[in-house]
Amino acid sequence: MSSPSKVAASSPLSSARGQLFRAAIVGAATLKGKEVAEMLNERNFPAVDVRLLDDDESIGRLEATGDEINFIQSVRAEQFTHVDFAFFAADAECTHNNWKRARDAGSAIIDLSGALDEEPGATVRSLWVERERGQMWQPELQPAPCVVAHPAAVTLALLLLRARKAGAIRSAVAMVFEPASEQGQKGMDELHQQTINLLSFQSLPKDMFDTQVAFNMVARYGQKSQLSLESLEARVRRHYQKIAGADAPQLAVMLLQPPVFHGHALAIFLEMEQAADRERLSQALGGDHVTLAGAEDDSQPSNVNAAGQASILVSLKSEAARPNGIWLWAAADNLRIAAMTAVECAESMIATRPLGKIQ
Repeated sequence: MSSPSKVAASSPLSSARGQLFRAAIVGAATLKGKEVAEMLNERNFPAVDVRLLDDDESIGRLEATGDEINFIQSVRAEQFTHVDFAFFAADAECTHNNWKRARDAGSAIIDLSGALDEEPGATVRSLWVERERGQMWQPELQPAPCVVAHPAAVTLALLLLRARKAGAIRSAVAMVFEPASEQGQKGMDELHQQTINLLSFQSLPKDMFDTQVAFNMVARYGQKSQLSLESLEARVRRHYQKIAGADAPQLAVMLLQPPVFHGHALAIFLEMEQAADRERLSQALGGDHVTLAGAEDDSQPSNVNAAGQASILVSLKSEAARPNGIWLWAAADNLRIAAMTAVECAESMIATRPLGKIQ
């Protein structure tokens, strides 16, 4: 049994219902798992206990949850007893192997791995986009898995839904630059080691990508890689369509793997039905979760500037060859957006939990 983490400070969620909850983070030692733990504390999620669970390599490791230090424990069925919210932040295989245990124990499932997309009743969600659409989520007493929308899909959906307020969009094309951190610590480590080995003229490790990604940009991983940019691209497209809605602008997407450790960058070209009005488009794009950079602003969108930010950084550039066209250059912290989406989903599901006391 994990030691109780810091009881959340009074927040609208906890004070309104007089409830405290138990949560579990599966994959607590992963990049996403650590970010979820930080976000739970930052948003004062009303949790009296946060259980940190992971695979054999991480068992016994100490991790901070708020002001408390907890041990990471193994993923076992009994660890989900009386857990209200189970966040799955490990890889797809771990999620497939364990999510039904959590569901059968009565936990609400929040999946950050994308493994449960095709499960019956599973819902791909982004609260940012739901608010933009004026969409009200209807709580269920026994909710199906909640799949956290891919952070690139969240960025694309939010920007395109706002952009169409400035005028009809004839076509939209996006190039998404995928960071190594989307493949977890192993992806980060392989890019790091490849970089070191190249500079010292040594052979390159290729266990993850099966190709050189350091000082390189690729549109496809090696044949022996278990990863696939095509499948990741399809996931972004699928999540965009689900969260943006059937009436959202049609979008062509291509994913590229740059030698970048962290943070999404996106080049988006919009062709409007009429001449693109840059000022009007800027006004439409601005608002919650989007920060626009001026022409003279030093904080231009970049992976570095977006790190740790809870918003999408955006700049606009007119296309001289096409008066109806305009470029959006955007950057966002992929891990932070995913963690914030996950915790916001849990907050919205509080109405599905029993009233009165901790389970």
